[in-house]
Amino acid sequence: MLERRDRYEDLYRDFRWTIPERFNIGTAVADGWAARAPDRPALFDYDPSGPARTLSFGALAAQSNALANALRKLGVRRGDRVALLLPQCFETVISHVAIYKLGAIAVPLALLFGVEALEYRLQTAGVKAIITNAAGHAKLKRIGDRLPDLRHVVVVEGTDGDGLGFRRLVADHSKHFQAEDTGPDDPAMMIFTSGTTGPPKGALHGHRVLLGHLPGVQMAYEFLPGQGDLMWTPADWAWAGGLLNALLPSLYFGVPVVASRFEKFDPESALLLAERMKVRTAFIPPTALRMMKGVSGIGARFSLDLRAVCSAGEALGRETFDWARTELGLTVNEFYGQTECNLVLGSCGAIGISRAGAIGLPVPGHRVAVIDGEGRRVKTGTPGQIAIARPDPVMFLEYWRNEEATAKKFVGDWMTTGDQGIEDEDGYVHFFGRDDDVITSAGFRIGPGEIEDCLTGHPAVALAAAVGKPDTLRTEIVKAYVVLKDGFAASPELAEEIRLWVRERLSAHEYPREVEFVDSMPLTTTGKVIRRIFRDRAKREAAV
Repeated sequence: MLERRDRYEDLYRDFRWTIPERFNIGTAVADGWAARAPDRPALFDYDPSGPARTLSFGALAAQSNALANALRKLGVRRGDRVALLLPQCFETVISHVAIYKLGAIAVPLALLFGVEALEYRLQTAGVKAIITNAAGHAKLKRIGDRLPDLRHVVVVEGTDGDGLGFRRLVADHSKHFQAEDTGPDDPAMMIFTSGTTGPPKGALHGHRVLLGHLPGVQMAYEFLPGQGDLMWTPADWAWAGGLLNALLPSLYFGVPVVASRFEKFDPESALLLAERMKVRTAFIPPTALRMMKGVSGIGARFSLDLRAVCSAGEALGRETFDWARTELGLTVNEFYGQTECNLVLGSCGAIGISRAGAIGLPVPGHRVAVIDGEGRRVKTGTPGQIAIARPDPVMFLEYWRNEEATAKKFVGDWMTTGDQGIEDEDGYVHFFGRDDDVITSAGFRIGPGEIEDCLTGHPAVALAAAVGKPDTLRTEIVKAYVVLKDGFAASPELAEEIRLWVRERLSAHEYPREVEFVDSMPLTTTGKVIRRIFRDRAKREAAV
């Protein structure tokens, strides 16, 4: 637990890790609360057309026990991989808890994945069983003959003869289960990297990963749990952000979580959910917050009760930071991490740990630095790679069956992130860009995040991506790809206006020399812009 302090220096100095010798995520997020307060709400299933359904901690513990018994009867054993291909729903959480209690390894997957992406991940992980819905089941039928390890498909919405029914399995098995005696380093989950810079890799985490997240979660959510806290995130629970920045830590602290199923993020619907459910704490990725900026009159139209809003996944930017203070009446607490080692830098507006354009200070319990290629700390204000020192409870165990990639992730005892950053004179780290995203133009190294943030500050711009386009004179020029807000039409005049908007606000070397309007922005399942697609497009254009 992170004990509240009024100064960051005291908060960091006084924190000590207490990692028990035996720990199981499943029992930690369900059984303890079930014993103390079985009727306490664990989950709410949001329904825009009616009242939300509720799942108590007692029901979560009992149903996860039944599912664990069913999976064990099917032959799933400790260390076996069990995939989850589900939206935000009760069954997703019940399945996670059951898998952890069983000592198996949860492999969360996004429903948005196409069949090739699913096939790659299921094959790589050697998944033995999968729990999915009808849509996921239909995808699996197309690739089932190429998945020799997959023995069982459990379907939450009934079956058509070649799958096992989730509800029947739960109903037919005992609600009592003795969880496996797991230690903090025993494998618990495998989360695949987003694959923005190469083939996705399975980052294997031990049960300690939940404990490793707790100080960062408490700091960023301004000392969670607070009175009346209710958590919601639009982030897919298959992503480390949705799962470990919101869902599991909230349940650990007894904070109920709202499940919602939006096919795509809609800012008006999200604000209505927050109002109706009286959401107090929320994890909202930067892209979603930028989309909310397009909603006019939020304060007048929505009665919100937000206490703390956090954001991560990519740089939030000054424009969105300032907008949230004005429109939402709070400071968005930005934090940083990645699938392999998450939530190691953070902010906390409640005690003044916040700076527009920065992703935060080191979270208590973590050692973070900006280093050069030899593993040495760089000088203040000098770009380098963000790195985390091992050992660290939140750090991954390994890349699944990929010793070479695991070894390459480290320089000495520093786990490298592939993210460029700059540390300022007060210790705040500013995100500069992924190694592959940094633009080299006329001798300058330019991070795309600041340009994109400035672009989305223009009244006509909804989303933007900035990449380097090869240029014989400057090595690269900055090119911007822009999605316009409704009501604005693409034109050469508007493109010129946007170019000058950035030049006037940033600098003559950072503004986009080319602006191209696009209908949509390619995003990963975690909401990050896939700049690689635009980089490749710009290279092809330059080669013509």
